[in-house]
Amino acid sequence: MRALVAALMLAVLAACSQPAAGPDMAVVLADKPAAMLSDYGLFTDQREREPAAGVVKYDLINPLFSDYADKHRFVFVPDGQAASYVEGDVLDFPVGTVLVKTFAYGERYVETRLLIHKAEGWEAIPYVWNEAGNAAAYAPVGARIEMQTAGYDGAAHAFTYAVPNKNQCKTCHQNGDALIPIGPKARNLNHVGPHGVNQIADWQARGILTGVPDAPPVVPAAGDEASSFEDRARAYLDINCAHCHKPSGSASNSGLWLDWSEDDPVKIGIGKHPTAAGRGAGLLQLVIVPGDPDASILTFRMASGEAGIAMPELGRALIDEAGVELVRDWIAQMPAEAE
Repeated sequence: MRALVAALMLAVLAACSQPAAGPDMAVVLADKPAAMLSDYGLFTDQREREPAAGVVKYDLINPLFSDYADKHRFVFVPDGQAASYVEGDVLDFPVGTVLVKTFAYGERYVETRLLIHKAEGWEAIPYVWNEAGNAAAYAPVGARIEMQTAGYDGAAHAFTYAVPNKNQCKTCHQNGDALIPIGPKARNLNHVGPHGVNQIADWQARGILTGVPDAPPVVPAAGDEASSFEDRARAYLDINCAHCHKPSGSASNSGLWLDWSEDDPVKIGIGKHPTAAGRGAGLLQLVIVPGDPDASILTFRMASGEAGIAMPELGRALIDEAGVELVRDWIAQMPAEAE
């Protein structure tokens, strides 16, 4: 009897030591989104905090500002497959990849967005959490949630948090006629991540990333005061604005392209006239006036919370005061053009 009990205990311990089952690929690749986030098997607990086997936590050196929300990011690449390095752009992930991004305020989870690479392309799928924080349901029409949070200076903000509907996701994730991820580019991953090691090296060691050059690109953290105002501001605009302001983005007709790699001063906005003037431009004449942030459309729109003026148009109800100050400092230190 003792031998039988001992054998059962060893079996239980052995089972507990086995890695958790990975995501359910039948659900991941299904034609229709799952009703509940938990259906995918991306996490092992009801509150979706503990990732399943093969689901890797990661972060970006500069997260996109979203009303001071915390972001919890995870990536799942199907077993035996890997993403490929792409110079200057989003990594090329295989079919079956899932990118997970949860927006939270402390312990309160608000929404989780999935980007799933299906055979026909990427699909954006939004889920909204219940108030108990133990379940997230598919929300194709989005949601509006009354929230309160504190800014960088501790000041309280009451606002309406907007979960985008499924179609709005395409606005920011547009790349020509396709939908693609925004954040997972090598330059945004090339730093020490949540696992305490360089994420590029970590992903290579895990076998989920291949083809990386010996010296992959890197950008500074926007808050790194050891870097120049120009580099920090360009890195900030790259993650917050360039997904729309690029030749293949939803704001391509503006001619304002804010990708980190763009080196044409006019396309970045320096001395550039807007394609549309008037109220949205604050009756100002140039996107960036060197040496004069008060006369620059870029900072005017970033500092506005008014519909039709505020930039970005989606994804925020509040103003990123630190981001506005950084871009203002960058413009202020530019040599003024001779009159």
